[in-house]
Amino acid sequence: MLRGIRNASSNWVGKTIMMIVMGVLILSFAVWGIADIFRGFGRSTLATIGDTEITTEQFRQTYNDRLQQIGRQFGRPLTPDQARAFGIDRQVLQQVIAEAALDEDARRLGLGQSDEETMKSILNDPNFKGVGGAFDPNRFQQVIRQFGFTEQRYIAEQRKVALRRQIAGTVTAGLVPSTTMLQVASQFQNEQRAIEYLKLTDAQVGTIEPPSSEALAAYYDDHKTQFRAPEYRKVAFLTVTPESIAKWTDVSDADARKLFDERKDKLSTPEKRQIAQIVFPNGEEAQAARGKIAEGASFDDVAAQRGLKPADVELGLVSKTEMLDPAVANAAFALPLNEVSQPIQGAFGTALVRVSKIEPGVQPSYESLAPTIKRDVALERARAKVQELHDKMEDARAGGANVIEAAKTLGLNAVTIEAVDRSGRGPDGQPVKDIPQGLELATAAFNSDVGVDTESINYQNGYVWFDVLGVTPSRERSLDEVKDQVEARWRTEQVSSRLRTMAAEMVQKLGTAGKLAEVAPQGVKVETATGLKREGTATGVPATVVEAVFRTPKDAFGQSQGGTGNEWFVYRVTDVTIPPVDLASAETKKLKDALVQRMNDEQVGEYIAWVEKQIGTKINQQAVAQATGAATN
Repeated sequence: MLRGIRNASSNWVGKTIMMIVMGVLILSFAVWGIADIFRGFGRSTLATIGDTEITTEQFRQTYNDRLQQIGRQFGRPLTPDQARAFGIDRQVLQQVIAEAALDEDARRLGLGQSDEETMKSILNDPNFKGVGGAFDPNRFQQVIRQFGFTEQRYIAEQRKVALRRQIAGTVTAGLVPSTTMLQVASQFQNEQRAIEYLKLTDAQVGTIEPPSSEALAAYYDDHKTQFRAPEYRKVAFLTVTPESIAKWTDVSDADARKLFDERKDKLSTPEKRQIAQIVFPNGEEAQAARGKIAEGASFDDVAAQRGLKPADVELGLVSKTEMLDPAVANAAFALPLNEVSQPIQGAFGTALVRVSKIEPGVQPSYESLAPTIKRDVALERARAKVQELHDKMEDARAGGANVIEAAKTLGLNAVTIEAVDRSGRGPDGQPVKDIPQGLELATAAFNSDVGVDTESINYQNGYVWFDVLGVTPSRERSLDEVKDQVEARWRTEQVSSRLRTMAAEMVQKLGTAGKLAEVAPQGVKVETATGLKREGTATGVPATVVEAVFRTPKDAFGQSQGGTGNEWFVYRVTDVTIPPVDLASAETKKLKDALVQRMNDEQVGEYIAWVEKQIGTKINQQAVAQATGAATN
């Protein structure tokens, strides 16, 4: 359908494409009312919402996409156990069911969107640009295929997104927080506290003698699971991205210079001029004013006589293309510095203009930009080559070749990692250097197994193929293997325990009227911190302490662990300030927007829960567990 369209443009943000395509709704569900039913499913069905079915593979793909997204934010991949501990599996399940419920609701309500409107929404998005800046159908096909979409499926998904937004917009129309709610929220958010405090560290603990062999062995026996060797996997993978295959040295100067000439205007910094303009209703008045200037009056004098202020005549420092009237622009940019023009017949009347400053434009040379332009050309060529290599790689894989064999048929070399754990670390405990930054290869490998024909991973506008070649099971390490780690952890716990006891004893001794200086250990100063806010940060005061401070009444003492087990704080709340609420301030307006979004989320969440109850929702929990790694097949 999109083939043959050439004149629209759009702007694609790669890292958010899946959120846009799949129509992710960021919802805050206070209660999720799904009744789990464990029967009546096909082998590949994970959930049904009315007549809409979610397959296990659909959910698995969405779940893995979310893990990769979160892994990029944290800078390291999450293990399945960590993901479940954070509740990500439940959140993604809620997401896909919510989307399916809205799709089913739209179908039952008879909502729809024409092909023309769907196409318009795609083409009017500043997206899918080629080298020339225009909509490129080949680029469109390449991008959506990279993310696993056919043209028809992409259009269908865009239509679903539009209908979901229609429903959500109707449900939340007119929601605004009351003034009372806004005032209470503002006071809560902007309350400030001041404290005086002591910071206790391992320096106050004193000497901790090394544990005896018996004590260390006993500690190890009680904490064996913390020192187990993780499961490792041997993985071979091939990365094909524009960056990895682009060869700018193969781009000729002729091709690069051609692109330079096409982009010359965009690459240049245009001349700018400080321009003032007086517009007259007719040519006679303009000519009369120009005569006064010729006789010695200034441009500013003429403006003042017409009751104009500087702000009424100054256009600012502008380029020629930024001026609305072409005739005035042509005259202004032909005028010498500090000269006043002759009357100019423009689109809005007859004008006199003055130029008081000229900033020359800058035209970069081809030589200065040649490396960058060649790289752009190479990347553009590589994007097309990526899809070609993708198809050839898939053909080789379909023919029974593993990743290493298939890579060789393309003249490429796969990388083999002998051992990687779920977190992307090797046996030395360090991140595996051969895994490219941002590639959640370990997560994917641990969601697969030896001999499994895996799907390619979308990565940096390209693809990654991998095979799991071997599995080294998790095992219990002997005390001799991890003795240093065991002793270090034992000592950390000893320090933390002693600091906790010391802080508690100080608070008890201080009572209600003591002074911190009276209980401060030698060498520990009483420090102060002001302007603490619930969600703010403060130099020297960790978030854990700030949180404890806001649970402590004014003038009372408290204690809290710092950022680590090796520091503890004893503090007194010296002041509590609740600033007045300024409903017109930018901060309050920002808070209001956040409250509106929260109210919208909750309203849509309640509506979706109601829809699910009305149309019926069934979840195959066994399939969910298998898709998220909570159970083995």
